[in-house]
Amino acid sequence: MSSGGGFLKEKAIPGHVGIIMDGNGRWAEMRGLPRSEGHKRGVERVIQISKAACGVGVKTLSLYAFSIENWSRPESEISMLMKLLESFLINDLDAFIENNIKFRVIGNREKLPVKIQHLIRHVEKMTEGNARLLVNCALSYGGRDEIVRAVKKALSAGVAPDALTEENISSNLDTSGVSDPDLIIRTSGELRLSNFLLWQSAYSEFFFTNTLWPDFTREEFLEALYQYQIRDRRFGKVRGGTIKCT
Repeated sequence: MSSGGGFLKEKAIPGHVGIIMDGNGRWAEMRGLPRSEGHKRGVERVIQISKAACGVGVKTLSLYAFSIENWSRPESEISMLMKLLESFLINDLDAFIENNIKFRVIGNREKLPVKIQHLIRHVEKMTEGNARLLVNCALSYGGRDEIVRAVKKALSAGVAPDALTEENISSNLDTSGVSDPDLIIRTSGELRLSNFLLWQSAYSEFFFTNTLWPDFTREEFLEALYQYQIRDRRFGKVRGGTIKCT
């Protein structure tokens, strides 16, 4: 399969890709449209990129949709985003089923409206048997909050504070049972993680693009995968001990 930069090697496709989907509001403002229109276009892009990930063999796609810090936005914008989320969960369920995609939410979901929580559980149940791709949708999510919750879970399970290990924390994260992201993509030109998968991204590769999320295409997604494949991932080892992408 080919990308804009060259041919992708099927044996070196990243197993887990995270995407910080940024730029919806700016996309709309640049066109003289309400911010809500940018978010609508951004939701459409989710299904398109999920299908692209399926097509090349990515196993897990983690999408940063709504951060825990986003709760501080104007109430009118939050209300609009929740309505879009509700529509997405209702209208796009068939697309996940048709493409054999498992849907799961990570984040502090207790902060979400009760109706949204019910819809999330319904979509998760309806797609739990799907196996082609896992889509982790990060909602009301913050990396620091996730780590704090993971530590509390471990302590509540009886782990002594001085006996805490990395494994104790990893097994209590929202992403427990899923490999750490090999590649994290951020759209819109910002060069930061913004509290996304802080624990899991210790050795992730990064791909930053100026493209705003509503304009992020399958072709650019493939280009990001190609750029990942031509990098030398050493995980702290010297060049002679290089670990190849798997």
